[in-house]
Amino acid sequence: MTAETVCIAGVGYAVPANVRANSEILKAFPDRTEDEMIRLTGIRERRFATEDESATELAKVAVHHALRQAGMTVDQIDGIIMATIIPDQPVPSAASSLARELGIPRALAFDLNAACSGWLYALEVGRALIRAGTAKNVIVVTAELLSRITNPECQDTAFLFGDGAGAAILTGGPGGHRLHRMGLSGDAEQFESIQRPGGGARMPWPVAGGGSLDGFYLQMDGAAVFRHAVVGFAEQIEQTLARENLKPEDICWVVPHQANERILKAVSKRVGIPYDKFVVTISKYGNTSAASVSMALGWAAEEGIFSDGDRIIFCSVGAGLTFAGGLLEW
Repeated sequence: MTAETVCIAGVGYAVPANVRANSEILKAFPDRTEDEMIRLTGIRERRFATEDESATELAKVAVHHALRQAGMTVDQIDGIIMATIIPDQPVPSAASSLARELGIPRALAFDLNAACSGWLYALEVGRALIRAGTAKNVIVVTAELLSRITNPECQDTAFLFGDGAGAAILTGGPGGHRLHRMGLSGDAEQFESIQRPGGGARMPWPVAGGGSLDGFYLQMDGAAVFRHAVVGFAEQIEQTLARENLKPEDICWVVPHQANERILKAVSKRVGIPYDKFVVTISKYGNTSAASVSMALGWAAEEGIFSDGDRIIFCSVGAGLTFAGGLLEW
């Protein structure tokens, strides 16, 4: 297993300056209360990008934070993997846009969409590229501007989503924070649990003449997502423990996808890892899809909560459904 690991040399995250509090969203829902929303989601506020901010710009900030922490320069990078469900434009890739902005236009660059599990999927792809000798130093980055595709009039989703970006620098060198092989899986039977039908080949444009835009917003079956997410998170943690021959008490921290505070508390009980070992940032940043794990990791690293040798489990459930989990040794 040690031969399969790569080094996370540095991490970083970035958020827009604009804070969107629950009180602002509640103006559209006079029958709901602040206490109710916090109880249901654990979210108090989130960040929303302004009209002139882009996902690429936010990703660039996160990458520079990660490079600075790694003590590396951008000219040492030969690959970029961008995980996102809403790039600035469909073609070319957001990774190509970022490569140009960073000044490394010859780097291999491509996007990956595994929804909320995207960053963990991208970590595994980056790990595999390095172990195969295809690349030496890879940026694994995500940026999500979910405010652009969240229906402000849908009370099931309006309170959930926010904007942000996160990045990690992967290298094949010894030492550093060792990333083990990720476990990846899915359940396509739940394809419609979380979706955005519009914007693709089947529905590229809104219907002419003022048709509904519902299909161009994120849609979610909350009950189905809650049920499958609790099981999915727990299974990823348990499978990681089994794969690494560890017990719950061996784990110092869990860095999960920031889906919903009630989900994470239920997962904690199910797997026997105390909730105070979960890195939780959802209260101030909301659910940022693929960016949430990277942002939580970046925040925790900046806060200095990790110690050398800490065993950290990643876990996520995303639209598709997609599942991902694995071990990082700090």
